[in-house]
Amino acid sequence: MPRLSRWFPFLNWPRPTPALLRGEVAAALTVAVVMVPQSVAYANLAGMPLVTGLYATFLPMLAAVLFSASTRLSVGPSALSSVLVGASLIGMAEPGSAQWIALAVWLALLAGAMQLVVGGTGSAWVLNLVSSPVLTGFSQAAAVLIIASQLPGLLGLQGPLSSLLEGPRFEWEGMAYGLVSLALFELGKRKFPRLPMVLLVLAAAGALSAYTGYDGRGRVVGELPAGLPSLYWPGWPGWESLRELLAPALVLALVSSLEMAASAKIENQKEGRRWDANQDLVGQGVGKLVSGLSGSFPTSTSFSRSAITLYAGAKTGWATVAATAIVLVVLVALTPALYHVPSAALAAVVVAAVMGMIKPRVFKALWQVNRVEAVTAAVTFAITVLSAPRIYWGVLTGVLLGLAHFLYLRLHPRIIEVGLHPDGSLRDRHLWGLAPLAGQAYALRMDAELDFASATALERALVEHLAAYPDTRHVCLFAQPINRVDATGVEVFGALRKLLQGRGITLHISGMKMPVEQVLRRAGELPEGPQLRLYRTDIEALQAFGRLSA
Repeated sequence: MPRLSRWFPFLNWPRPTPALLRGEVAAALTVAVVMVPQSVAYANLAGMPLVTGLYATFLPMLAAVLFSASTRLSVGPSALSSVLVGASLIGMAEPGSAQWIALAVWLALLAGAMQLVVGGTGSAWVLNLVSSPVLTGFSQAAAVLIIASQLPGLLGLQGPLSSLLEGPRFEWEGMAYGLVSLALFELGKRKFPRLPMVLLVLAAAGALSAYTGYDGRGRVVGELPAGLPSLYWPGWPGWESLRELLAPALVLALVSSLEMAASAKIENQKEGRRWDANQDLVGQGVGKLVSGLSGSFPTSTSFSRSAITLYAGAKTGWATVAATAIVLVVLVALTPALYHVPSAALAAVVVAAVMGMIKPRVFKALWQVNRVEAVTAAVTFAITVLSAPRIYWGVLTGVLLGLAHFLYLRLHPRIIEVGLHPDGSLRDRHLWGLAPLAGQAYALRMDAELDFASATALERALVEHLAAYPDTRHVCLFAQPINRVDATGVEVFGALRKLLQGRGITLHISGMKMPVEQVLRRAGELPEGPQLRLYRTDIEALQAFGRLSA
């Protein structure tokens, strides 16, 4: 059973009791009043038929929780994943068309397969390729673009956003629905957080729209097909289209994985459990595959809805099962209730959900922590905005910048000459104005692994010092930070040892870790002799140099 539950985590769920189910259903109702209208609005953001937002919430949410280790993640359409879908398919098909739907399904299948492979092979470490500054820059830019895309609908603007500069024409009644709805959403968020304000406002807007016959004068949601989604298999898009979908599918998989991670970490920390990232990736991948096979677009984990799920007191995956049942009722019986809801009110739902993502102060905070990472975030932001609608280039550019910075740091490790500080610690001799450990001695420390990336830097530092101080008789390497050595490191170490031996210089090594020592001994680079001395601790090395009393 333990092995079986490893692949089917839902087998570990507690047996449902009436008391447990009452609490789970209450939590499901709390999140459903936000989830249903958001799902419909995000489908519009993705350029999909509105009902596919409900399809992306129904079975994908259930499938994801069955195969996830974290049972209170709200899986379905999210703002970032939806805008990525819409931006990725621009130019490949007409939004809402059959071809557009087929391409969106292929995006879901490709991104889901990627997550499934990564999680199934235990390779969740690849998520580290997207650093926090990259995600920050991308999410800030995406939020700006999402709001810009919704402004025409929110303001009742007749035409694209650029028409604001060319004698704009407004549909004033639609503008009123949009702005009043947005104001009420914000009021509810600040003053009445316990009220299902989104649902109440949309219900009121729909009722007013029906009473005044607004559907004859402006844009409304319109008729949504009732009933459950049927099995959907897209036609073959052709190799050229498939190639174009690979990059956005990769970015979708990365971004949705990080959205999932943000929520899953909070849930597992709250429960005091170790986060099983690989299993949660499997769940996310299964959710996307099921969404695609339902004829919908890629899903993700909504941070805000997951937080609501936790806040509402959900304890297990049974809350998601209950939420699935609620969406089932909506699909079967309540889609006609959405007919008269003004499109401007749906735009307000998206804008209200995304406004909280815009936090310009994060760039200042990053600048104070690390200027290179702040620049990475800023460049990611700029490329995302400038490359619209192909906004996935922002993430890919940020990833490349992050890897370039990482590689630069690996190729330029911190190597310092150390001296003994009055407090007894070994510190940078030149930074703190300390005396050498001993006459004719060079004591250095490299804060990195001894491998192909750093070995040349160590060799350069030592050779340059010997050239500047030819009377050096002792070299002491404080090796405690070095926890790994590869073939290049062994080769360079051997060359340096022979160089010192040829000049009659004694090599002292302090605090070498056992794995490193074992590799060097197997390579024959730690021979016994008077010109090579090993010390287990820095204290022993300092005593040998006569700076501490024995």
